[in-house]
Amino acid sequence: MLRDRLGKLEDRFFATVFFGSALLFLASIFIAASVAGAIVRLLGCGSADLIGSGAYALARLQIYQAMQTYAIEMGGVFMISTSTISLRTRIVPRWMAFLGYALALALLLSVGTVHGILLVFPLWVLAISVYILIDNFRAAPGLAAPAAKE
Repeated sequence: MLRDRLGKLEDRFFATVFFGSALLFLASIFIAASVAGAIVRLLGCGSADLIGSGAYALARLQIYQAMQTYAIEMGGVFMISTSTISLRTRIVPRWMAFLGYALALALLLSVGTVHGILLVFPLWVLAISVYILIDNFRAAPGLAAPAAKE
């Protein structure tokens, strides 16, 4: 949805960072989910010895690191690249881009220390998506979406 609004204004460097950070975010989530799924399957098979072993502790730490550190940091990088693209092309209001920078900075600096910070990324994506959806409904059918206003 966001890339459709950019058109010829898209910068290749920021588009690469935008796309790469989104892929790394998804890869981190898939890694955490696969390790969590493996632990659940092992526990479901009656492996009671697993909880007392070092493998269980290692798997829990792997899940934590993949989600709390790497996935959330890639979400912050995604927010920064999206905010930069938004400022340069004015596809969303400037205040939303600056909010993205502030929230990304908070996300990058407080991962693992502030509980609930993980909700910042999906709520920011929701806010951008709702703005674009409303803006697209306001645009006349068959015309490109208008540039964002301040």
